Amino acid sequence: MMRRLESYLDETGERGAASSRAHPTQAGIPDAKAQREHLKLQAEALVEQHDLTPPLAMDELRRLGEHACEMAGLERECADYAAVLISNAAWREIVAGIPYEKRLLMLPQCLRDDSRCPASIDEFGLVCEGCGRCSIHALQSEAEALGYAVLVAEGSALVTNLIETGQIQAVVGISCMSVLEKCHPHMEARAVPGMAVPLLYDGCRNTAVDLDWAREAIYATSEDQTRRLNLEMLKRDVRSWFELESLNTLLGSADGETEKIARDWLARDGKRWRPYLTACVYMSLLYDQGGESPVISIDLKKLAVAVECFHKASLVHDDIEDDDDERYGQKALHIEHGMPVALNAGDFLLGEGYRIIGELGVEADVTAALFRIAAAGHLTLSRGQGAELCWTRSPGPLTPGEVLDIFRQKTSPAFEVAMRLGAELARAEGGVHDTLRAYSEALGTAYQIRDDLEDFLGEGDSDDLRDRRPSIVLAAAHQRVSTDAERRSIESMWGGPPGDERTVEEVRRLLKKHVVVESVSHLLDQAVAQAVQTLQPLKQPSLKGLLRRVIGKIFGDVRIEDYCKRLASRDSSSA
Repeated sequence: MMRRLESYLDETGERGAASSRAHPTQAGIPDAKAQREHLKLQAEALVEQHDLTPPLAMDELRRLGEHACEMAGLERECADYAAVLISNAAWREIVAGIPYEKRLLMLPQCLRDDSRCPASIDEFGLVCEGCGRCSIHALQSEAEALGYAVLVAEGSALVTNLIETGQIQAVVGISCMSVLEKCHPHMEARAVPGMAVPLLYDGCRNTAVDLDWAREAIYATSEDQTRRLNLEMLKRDVRSWFELESLNTLLGSADGETEKIARDWLARDGKRWRPYLTACVYMSLLYDQGGESPVISIDLKKLAVAVECFHKASLVHDDIEDDDDERYGQKALHIEHGMPVALNAGDFLLGEGYRIIGELGVEADVTAALFRIAAAGHLTLSRGQGAELCWTRSPGPLTPGEVLDIFRQKTSPAFEVAMRLGAELARAEGGVHDTLRAYSEALGTAYQIRDDLEDFLGEGDSDDLRDRRPSIVLAAAHQRVSTDAERRSIESMWGGPPGDERTVEEVRRLLKKHVVVESVSHLLDQAVAQAVQTLQPLKQPSLKGLLRRVIGKIFGDVRIEDYCKRLASRDSSSA
């Protein structure tokens, strides 16, 4: 995967740049993803409350859409959008019960850039060449691997023929609101089960879609029982395990100053992604093993806490090694208590994590396997961190592949350990562990790429340009600049003392000139798509569905695609 991602940076250049989002969504669609998610939940609640049976007429959908907007605290102008979500919720179980090979995926051509897309168009729609410059190829290849028929077109008489002959029994569509409104009467009249994901912008420019919603609709299957598992509620449960009172109940009271400092650090802030993943994998595997209503066990809670112990210990050591003064917007532990005390607290948390695993109420062979998984991850992570630390002794430019390899060792093991510990607690078979390894590598790489982007954009905890650390943004910039003078400017940021403001601003100018951030954003999309593709071998539907949804939870931000040149030209000519 690393070689493919690095070659992607070599090949894309200007052609791989995506537009950055600079305007709100179209009228009638909430701009914030959190608002859209909340409205979706209200739509699902209405369908369940009224026991709605599809197909639903447009008038009924609009009335229910207005009600959903009221429940979500949104303006009534979002009623049409809410109506689409209600229709989806009403059809979901029926669509999920239809075999993939009896479904059609319809994608809009406007997800591509006419000026750079090598695809041809025939009477059936776009014939994708798989160049990877937009999300069409990723969605199409994933759907076809499942068995879908795929059309990249707004609509076609062929669709009607396929439905009438029985070859297609359900449709999943991505389109703009106006096209969905036109299609609804035809779908309703034929009672065709369908789910739709609206494009977020009108005018067919800077087209964007909630990709996690698209994938959720594509992969929907009645075998995936985790759809009944409320992930948001599970995440809240996991967070509650790290409140001091809960930690004291699970681990016993903290004795001595060292344990109190470590316990306080364990309880302090954090997204809790790793223990959340442990819980998710464990619960989904219990569903796959026939558990109708899996129960969160004490052993699961303790194992999740052990996972967070390992993570919080690594943060203590990272902050010291990277000379970071803050964590979670507060003083880092070594700034607050001094380096010796912080180092000791980090070591204590490592020991605490292994102690917790050793005291779980499980069979000896499971305990041994849990120890092996945790120790292997610990060693790999240390190798990755060591590679970066050794680089600082003689810093110099790194290729994107070299940076990605550090990412693979530094970040991926934490995800792998978290998920494989949950899998082992549920006694998963070996094939599951193989998939989780590949999934973790892609997920960890994507997570670190996003972290580097956030640091560069001022949205993270540090600034890699000023702190002069290995960065995929700098590696991509060094590869893309066109002159020796520009290359020397980029090289000046690798290693040495922190850069002065003038040098940093010059490098920022070069990054903007060579659309480096946009290129790395595409690289992030490639890594996220790779994470999805690693799940194809899984035979456990609940685990597979769960891990797809986790990708959406972590990387669920809107992906911006390319311009539709035809309509862009039309708009400019009419201005």
